This record gives sequence, C-alpha cells and structure tokens, in this order.
Amino acid sequence: MQIKVILEPSDEGGYTVIVPALPGCISEGDTREEAISNIQEAIELYLEPIEDDEVFAPNSEIVELAV
Repeated sequence: MQIKVILEPSDEGGYTVIVPALPGCISEGDTREEAISNIQEAIELYLEPIEDDEVFAPNSEIVELAV
C-alpha cells in the first residue's frame, strides 16, 4: 500500500509527519529518517485491526463499497 505523508520541519528542530488520509495519525522525529520510520510504525498501528472492532450484532452484515 502506498500512502502520502506530509513531512514538515519543526521550529524546535526535527520533523513532524502527518498522514492526511488517516485523521489523527501524526508522528515526529529528530531526523528525516527517524520521522519517516516513526510514521511508518504509527500507520501500521493505526491500521491494525482490534478484536473489539469485530464484535457485531448477530443480524449484521459486512458490505464492501468502492469510493
């Protein structure tokens, strides 16, 4: 999966990284490389399924939509 991130130099030094497609997914690092590594981990955690998310009512159905 390819996902775009925004890498911004911080006023205090280092970098902040934002993922526009994933609200609230943000990270930072002292170097560009560290910031990118940290956001990769943050994205993986953001997208990781949680067991609680898989509890549905017995009459529920899953529908896939193309957007």
